[in-house]
Amino acid sequence: MPRWKAFFSQHLRWSSTITQALVLSVITFCVVLPLCCHRLLYSYFFIKSMYLDSMSEDVLQESLRRGQDALHFWQSTSTAAAVSSRISDIAQHPDLLVTVVTTRRNEGQDFHYLLQVMQQLSSLLGSCGEQPCAEVLVCDVESGPQENHDARMLENHFQVIRRSPEEQQRNKEQINTFEREKRDYVYCLRKGWELVKPKNMVVLEDDALPTQDFFTVIKDLLSRRIALQTLYIKLYHPERLQRYWNPEPYRILEWIGLGLVGATALLLTLPYWNPCSFSFTLSAGHLLFFTLYFMAAAELLGRHYLLEVRRLSPQLYAVSPATECCTPAMLFPGNASLRAADYLDVSFCVKGNAKDMVLYHMVRTIPGERSHSVEPNLITHIGAYSSVRPNPYRPKLL
Repeated sequence: MPRWKAFFSQHLRWSSTITQALVLSVITFCVVLPLCCHRLLYSYFFIKSMYLDSMSEDVLQESLRRGQDALHFWQSTSTAAAVSSRISDIAQHPDLLVTVVTTRRNEGQDFHYLLQVMQQLSSLLGSCGEQPCAEVLVCDVESGPQENHDARMLENHFQVIRRSPEEQQRNKEQINTFEREKRDYVYCLRKGWELVKPKNMVVLEDDALPTQDFFTVIKDLLSRRIALQTLYIKLYHPERLQRYWNPEPYRILEWIGLGLVGATALLLTLPYWNPCSFSFTLSAGHLLFFTLYFMAAAELLGRHYLLEVRRLSPQLYAVSPATECCTPAMLFPGNASLRAADYLDVSFCVKGNAKDMVLYHMVRTIPGERSHSVEPNLITHIGAYSSVRPNPYRPKLL
C-alpha cells in the first residue's frame, strides 16, 4: 500500500483525534459561527455589504425617535417638573458631580443628543432614592452667534454654566478645532470644580448616553483601591477597537487565559459527557489545540459580545490600563480633574494630537500618574453627527 494511503487510512478515521479536530474546526469556523454571527456588527463574520446600510439607517431612525421623545419630554413642563427639580441650589461637596459638556450642532439637530442624555440622567437620578447619586451641571461651550437651544431648554431643570461675555470675547481667537475643543473641556473641568468642589467628577460629552447601571458601577469603581491611584478612568472605548488582536498586553493575556480555561473545562468534561465519542484527553497536545480553538472562536465571534456578560454585576466590570482613544465619558476621582486641566493647558492640540492623546501621553511620561479604562462601556455613543468634524450625508455604524 502506498505511504499516502497508509497515512490517510490511519489518521483520517473518526477514531483519530486529527480527524475529529479537523471536522470540529470546519464545522465551527465554516458553518456554525458564520451562520450565527453574520449579523453581529463587531464580529469578523459580519457581512458588511449586506447589512451595514440597513443597520445604520435603523440606528439613525431609533436615535431620531429618542431625540423627538426627549424634546417632547422636556417641553412638557409639568412632566419635567415632576421628575427633576431645578438645581440652582446645587449641593456643595457632593460625592459625585456629573458635568455634561455641550455645544450647538449644525447637523443632526433633530436628534437632540443633549436632551436624550439629560432625560436618561434624570431617570437614573430619580431611581437613586433619598440619597442622590450625583449632582448634575450642563456646561454650554457654544460661542457662535446662534445659541444652543437644547441647553437653553434645560435651564429650568439643571444649572447651565457658560462663559461670560468677556470670556467669550477672549476666546474668539482663531484656532483649530482640536485646540478649541480642548479649551472648552478645560473650562468645564475647572468651572465645575469651582462651583461645587466635588469629591469626584464625571465629564460626559453631550452624545454619551449613560447605561442603566451607570451610577451603580461608578460607585463600585470609586470603592476600589485603584481609584486612589489614577488620573482618570475612561468609561467608554469604541466597540470596534475592543478586539483581542490588539497590541495591548493585558488583552493578549486575557485571550490566552480564556482559551486555557475553555480548553481545560472541555477536556475535564469529556470523560463524563461525550455524545460525539471524541477521543481527546487532557494531554499537552490536545490542551494546546483546544486553547487555540477557543481563542480563535472568541476573536472571530467578537470580544465586545463576551464583555457584555460582565453586566451581570458591577463587581464583574474589568478595570485595565487605558488606551489612547477617546473621551466621551471620563471619571476623575478626587481632585484629579484639576490635574487633568493643568496637563491639557500646557499642550496645544492639533489633528493627531487631540485632548485624548495629550492625556494619554502625559500619563505615560509623568512619574506616578496612572490611567485606566472600564469594560464593558458605561455609555452608548449616540453622536452619529459630530459637532466638530465633517459629517457624511448619512453616517454609518462602521
